Amino acid sequence: MAEVRVKRSRFDRKLDKIRELEESGALGKKKVNRSLRKLLNNRLAIAGIVIFLIILLSSIFAPLLTKYDPLAVDMKNVLQAPSAQHIFGTDKVGRDVFARVLYGGRISILVGLGSALGCAFIGVTLGCYGGYKGGWFDKIVLRLSEIFMSFPQLVLVLMLVAILGQSLSNLIIIFILTGWGSVYRMARAKILSIREEEYVQSLKAFGLNDFIICYKHMLPNAIGPIVVNVTLSTAMFILEEAALSFLGLGVPLEIATWGNILNASQDMFTLQNNWWLWLPVGVVISLFVMSINFLGDGLRDTTDPTQQG
Repeated sequence: MAEVRVKRSRFDRKLDKIRELEESGALGKKKVNRSLRKLLNNRLAIAGIVIFLIILLSSIFAPLLTKYDPLAVDMKNVLQAPSAQHIFGTDKVGRDVFARVLYGGRISILVGLGSALGCAFIGVTLGCYGGYKGGWFDKIVLRLSEIFMSFPQLVLVLMLVAILGQSLSNLIIIFILTGWGSVYRMARAKILSIREEEYVQSLKAFGLNDFIICYKHMLPNAIGPIVVNVTLSTAMFILEEAALSFLGLGVPLEIATWGNILNASQDMFTLQNNWWLWLPVGVVISLFVMSINFLGDGLRDTTDPTQQG
């Protein structure tokens, strides 16, 4: 009996090609490559990555870049202008400013990044489950986040610092307590829109555990905006740490941070005559914060489906 050959349409051939790409895993790779290519084509994002890595690696490998101890006092070399021996000069008690900027970057970046990750962990954990389940749990956490967000954050931070006292760990805890609300609301809003998707309804019909549906299947589809929020929160917390330390209310003054370096430049005489005490560290803070913002904008354009061209 002769074999009957069915003529396949152009649409059928396209479907077959898509199915082959999906089965081979090439479809996902193309999407990743497209996102990566779009990120690499963003010049500001690339500049942000380069500046971020330079400052981060310089802080991590500070002992290889300077021979001076950031806490070593040398009264013979007080307020020395920048020179070959001291690249950024010395401060009011003879400490090398370049060494303090490098070592101070470790603490400032730790405070910023650690606080942002802590806020993301709490906000994502509560926001995803609250947005998926709803009910009394969601209402209680939502009202709690509104209480924290109703206060100006810097005022609330100052109040908590006065209550808990000054220390590195206390500052990170305070930043997490006052900053998790924005991540929570973002994660909750994203999950509220995702939970109406058909695949979520199918997973419910199969009787999967709520935690598995929420954190394994829904969270990966909401991770893009959360990563962007972490980058921007890191920049915000670094600026807040610098502002608090400049006022003498942040990390204790005996610990070298970018804010504590600026603390020595509170009087007008120092601002006018000893510019090396505030200008280099101010430039480093500005460059680092701008690099994080550029990187966050690039990640947003890459991960946001509405920005895809």
